[in-house]
Amino acid sequence: MTVRTRFAPSPTGYLHIGGARTALFSWAYARHHGGAFILRIEDTDRERSTPEAVQAILDGMHWLQLDYDEGPYYQTQRMERYREVIAQMLAAGTAYYCYMSPEELEALREAQRARGEKPRYDRRWRPEPGKTLPPPPPGVRPVVRFKNPLTGTVAWDDLVKGRIEFANEELDDFIIARADGTPTYNFCVVVDDWDMRITHVIRGDDHVNNTPRQINLYLALGVPLPQFAHLPMILGPDGQKLSKRHGAVSVMQYHEDGYLPEAVINYLARLGWSHGDDEIFTREQFVAWFDLKDVNPSPARFDFDKLRWLNAHYIKQAEVRRLAADCAERLARRGVAVTDTAVLEPVVALYQDRVQTLEELADCAEPFVIEVHPSPELREKHLDEEARRALAELRRRLESIPEEEWRRERLAAAIKETLAAAGVKMPKLGIPLRVVLLGVPQSPALEAVLEVLGRERTLARLAAHAL
Repeated sequence: MTVRTRFAPSPTGYLHIGGARTALFSWAYARHHGGAFILRIEDTDRERSTPEAVQAILDGMHWLQLDYDEGPYYQTQRMERYREVIAQMLAAGTAYYCYMSPEELEALREAQRARGEKPRYDRRWRPEPGKTLPPPPPGVRPVVRFKNPLTGTVAWDDLVKGRIEFANEELDDFIIARADGTPTYNFCVVVDDWDMRITHVIRGDDHVNNTPRQINLYLALGVPLPQFAHLPMILGPDGQKLSKRHGAVSVMQYHEDGYLPEAVINYLARLGWSHGDDEIFTREQFVAWFDLKDVNPSPARFDFDKLRWLNAHYIKQAEVRRLAADCAERLARRGVAVTDTAVLEPVVALYQDRVQTLEELADCAEPFVIEVHPSPELREKHLDEEARRALAELRRRLESIPEEEWRRERLAAAIKETLAAAGVKMPKLGIPLRVVLLGVPQSPALEAVLEVLGRERTLARLAAHAL
């Protein structure tokens, strides 16, 4: 059997972290078993589905490098197929027309709630042997309902949660086609997974209650059942359902915020799954190790500190050229044009082991490529007379260093000589120098900053702001 998995988002919003993890686990399971991974866009909700949301899903999948073997398929392009199967079910007697109006259904539910009963359709239009149905009321467009079994249980061995059972008497004859003819979610999913030969349905556990209905549809159609794996939900750090206030934003927002895709993939992989005590691993290792039996059935908690820690690790490991190109793009969005990204490479090398996000890296790089204007507060705090004298002394020494000798060793020696000549300790020179050169009071080693900033810019900034 060839393993075939799918990711089937609804384009009613962005691709969020929970959806991305589902896509990742489905992708990894297919890759681990040498199978196929299918992308399906479930866009039957025409009022809420948008082209922008579709593009956001595709962008998120591309950024995370979750390559799919087939698709994207769109449910709106499969309507003829759905109508064909519904017609077959009506002919086979596994589905029937229901002429109950929405007003009648709501009145029925209100009466049931008043009696303390579970609100549900009472199967009044369900055909049964010996049961006489009234003639269809004029002017009422019927829905099509599935003829769910009335007795017994529906059960499956979930690959994450274990054995799950539902009594059929708890399930109603749910609608598979609305009055306007459009098919419903539970029906479309079954037909799609059947046609696409899906062997393993890996999805969030908010779908557990849909699964018994879908299994009964499979059985009614007489087609093979896939195996089901329901992933636990992701909670915020406070143990509540992950929401926007926790950072449950579009996957592409993590790109905007400066996270590397490999860091996000690594983090999502560990969000409810583990391989021993391994915390950091490559995409290839994850695929080799991944098994659904290692998915924890309990909810996972999103830890932003852990994600930032992982991101810092991957930034340290990344190629300088790649980071410089990314930095240039981020600066361009701020209106800072860098025509040659190579000039950013030494800056990136200076800071890449000090930052947790690519946005922080761009923050650090920006003073090296723009005109710096230290804030009045920093000037007042750090540029007193003693600091100015020390900076003037340093400037004289730096001016004597020719361009070809502008190297860290010479620069470090000039700083050391200045401290001795001015009679000050390092903070009295170092902090004012950073404020003058970069507009901030902290930075890597000063001789490294001077080397990267270059002779011309260093002397110009000392002349402009240290007088």
